[in-house]
Amino acid sequence: MENSKLIKISDRIYGLPAINELDRPFLYYVKGKDFSIAIDAGQSKEHVDEFYSAITSAGFSLPKYTIITHWHWDHSFGMPFVAGKTIVSELCQKQLDLVKSWEWTKEAMAKRVKDKLDLGAVNRFIMKVFPDLSRIKVCTGDICLTKKMELDLGDIRVHILPLDSIHSRDSLLIFCPEEKALFVGDADCPDYYNNGEVLSERVTEYKDTIEKLDFDTYFIGHDIWDTRDQVLERLEKMVM
Repeated sequence: MENSKLIKISDRIYGLPAINELDRPFLYYVKGKDFSIAIDAGQSKEHVDEFYSAITSAGFSLPKYTIITHWHWDHSFGMPFVAGKTIVSELCQKQLDLVKSWEWTKEAMAKRVKDKLDLGAVNRFIMKVFPDLSRIKVCTGDICLTKKMELDLGDIRVHILPLDSIHSRDSLLIFCPEEKALFVGDADCPDYYNNGEVLSERVTEYKDTIEKLDFDTYFIGHDIWDTRDQVLERLEKMVM
């Protein structure tokens, strides 16, 4: 696929591009002197395989840790196939444990939509990515965070911050101070599992949290990255 090459963002940050027609998010790679990490596991084994092929083609080592920004399928269904350990929030772990028990048939998926446990739009993408639903595998994380964690990659630090975000209450934000980079997954998107609501108090809490971080570049799940000013202006408009 033409999207299968890593984009070089800096000497230490790389990304595998999103594919909108599959609802596939960016996967990010942070390259350290001692070891490297990935941000999000993607949708499937094929997604992970493409990411790892791009990483090894660039001459880099596979990630020691993969940090999951939130539980949604497009960020987590690749977890069984990643190298190294996965890191999730406590709430993400609980949700993945529930999803692990779900049956993957069209009938079961339709019933979950009816029962408001899942979304019809999500299921349409899942069936596009998985023509054979029996190939879906879901697992929980290896490391479950209840508070912030720091990884030292040798020449760059990674701060992992659990947060009740606008989009999903189980979010992890990833901040790399040496790069002034903040990775958020879909954290500032509407909460589609709650009728697409955007609660002003959650926006305000989120904005207050990220404003305290000294970032210049703001990496989101499904689109090109923003500047600090762009995202803060967007969040300000969401509470007006």
